[in-house]
Amino acid sequence: MSSHHHHCDHHHTHIHFLGKNSEIKFSIICGIFLLAGFLLDTFNIVSKPITIGIFLISYIFGSFYAILEAYETMKKGKFDIEFLMLVAAIGAAVLDKWAEGALLLFLFSLGHSLEHYAMNKARNAIKSLANLSPKTAFKKTENGKITEIDINEINIGDTLIVKPHTKIPADGKVNKGRSYVNQASITGESMPVLKTDNSDKKEHIEVFAGTINGDETLEILATKKAEDFTISRLVKLISENQAKKSPTQKFADKFEKIYVPIVLGLVILLNFAFLLLDELYVESFYRSMAMLVAASPCALAISTPSAVLSGISRAAQKGILVKGGKALEALGQINFVAFDKTGTLTIGEPKITEIITFGNTTQQELLEISISAEMLSDHPIAKAIVKDGIQKLGKHPEKHVTNLVAHQGKGISAEYQGKILIGQPSLFESLNIPLPSLDELNIFHKLEAKANTSILVYHKDKYLGIISIQDTLRDDAEKTIISLRNIGIKNIEMLSGDNQNVADSIAKHLSIQAKGELLPEEKAQIIKNKSHQFKIAMVGDGVNDAPAMVESDIGIAMGAAGSEVAMETADVALLSDKLSKLPYSIALGRQTRKIIKQNLCISLGVVALLMPLTILGIANIGWAVLIHEGSTMVVVLNALRLLKFNMKEKAYNPLIQQSI
Repeated sequence: MSSHHHHCDHHHTHIHFLGKNSEIKFSIICGIFLLAGFLLDTFNIVSKPITIGIFLISYIFGSFYAILEAYETMKKGKFDIEFLMLVAAIGAAVLDKWAEGALLLFLFSLGHSLEHYAMNKARNAIKSLANLSPKTAFKKTENGKITEIDINEINIGDTLIVKPHTKIPADGKVNKGRSYVNQASITGESMPVLKTDNSDKKEHIEVFAGTINGDETLEILATKKAEDFTISRLVKLISENQAKKSPTQKFADKFEKIYVPIVLGLVILLNFAFLLLDELYVESFYRSMAMLVAASPCALAISTPSAVLSGISRAAQKGILVKGGKALEALGQINFVAFDKTGTLTIGEPKITEIITFGNTTQQELLEISISAEMLSDHPIAKAIVKDGIQKLGKHPEKHVTNLVAHQGKGISAEYQGKILIGQPSLFESLNIPLPSLDELNIFHKLEAKANTSILVYHKDKYLGIISIQDTLRDDAEKTIISLRNIGIKNIEMLSGDNQNVADSIAKHLSIQAKGELLPEEKAQIIKNKSHQFKIAMVGDGVNDAPAMVESDIGIAMGAAGSEVAMETADVALLSDKLSKLPYSIALGRQTRKIIKQNLCISLGVVALLMPLTILGIANIGWAVLIHEGSTMVVVLNALRLLKFNMKEKAYNPLIQQSI
């Protein structure tokens, strides 16, 4: 296919010693001198040697990077398109066709530099992942002194102090204290999880490096060394997968391996044509150079990069960041989309979804009592009720509640002109308070089954009602799923670290499949198992999605809400956090693939036509360059159509959908 892809690998080794974007600058300088030389030559303004000098400068700038790359490949005993270009340019110079040679080098270097520029804007994956863990930790020594140590000096069994609202420095167990920890970055749970020393439950004791502590100080015992932290394992998973090549690229490699030596062989053979034909050596040499220009696959080399770049810029206009050609091509092949739940299909912060009052209680009473009591609690559910409830009430309630007691995993009790109790039925059972009526309990259980976190509110001997909260769907989640089906993607699944009930209820709403309670590695494994039969896109927003993103053919991150790691690991980022951009990006990928195919047909067709014409001497070197560069322009213009691309959706018929 095209040569551009696989040079990216060794390209960066030598690009930086000249400063940023030097490649593009060189290409532009080459173009300026080419134009100057051409004008001076055409109008015979200055003497021949001066024009040649100007063309030489153009040659130097145009071939600088091509020479570096050709040299790198030749060290490995291979020739590539760069090498052909250079020979053709030298041949043109020998024949005194300086302008043609400089034009070849200019177009070639421009295509390459633009491609590399686009690639360079992405890919700092591992760096930001490593930054998730703090660099230092506070260690408590035998005599109770606290010293700050480097994260790599943590030993198993060290006691570490974690201050409120700081990142937890190591994987470990809670030794002392209780606090809510936000683990979204590792497990994807939408709600912070209580961590405490006096629990028989594994998830309450274990903490992970890189997760964020809540309002209280924790003392933890390190159970792993830095390189074994969950987060470091994620880094490893990701870095191992960075080096995979795209299919077009592999095809290009194969094509060149065969094509380049054949062309070089032909050039050498044609040089000896004067022995058989009645002609001068100069004529044979001229013909072999014309053939070389005809054969040098310039249009071929630019057919993919031009399409890729147009596609990437079009995506950028739409607020979609696509990292390079491999990602764009892969988008066009996707036929299975896996979504993370928290922060991707949902907003990632719980909101009040239901308020149900019992008897003659008003909604206002229920909210005022609940908010006033919950304001004293640091529990995430309490915080959600306070934040959302005040919005619903439209004011701050003025009740002075006292004596808050938190009942682990059950709820809270407090005092305000009598007893307030807010929590699960188990709270009331443990305090020997009769449960509400069967009808009322039924409502409660129905809500719980719909995966709302629900609580009963009780004040002064009577039940006031139920408040339900849930992580709510993004506005455009439903639209996106429908739109994906409209463009023909039948397989859509949700993979979540959250509770299975929660996952099911959301999936049912969107009529997609769901798996809950998954660890990051399990998400990755599910995708790995499916990757034999599908081309998979994984859409997520957190570190916990990173391994799955890496396993999938393409990782797509929610931009604004996404963690940096998700952004870095991903091949595509939806910058404005609009899920609805997802179907568009897949459609754009498809269109790009289509245009790349058209371009390959045009460029290979022209080479196939021109080679025999030059070998038979029907077309001279001037014609060869003109037709050849003409085809290059056609290819580039065809690629630019992508800058105007808009998606067409066929509305799908849900009935047909179900029967499939």
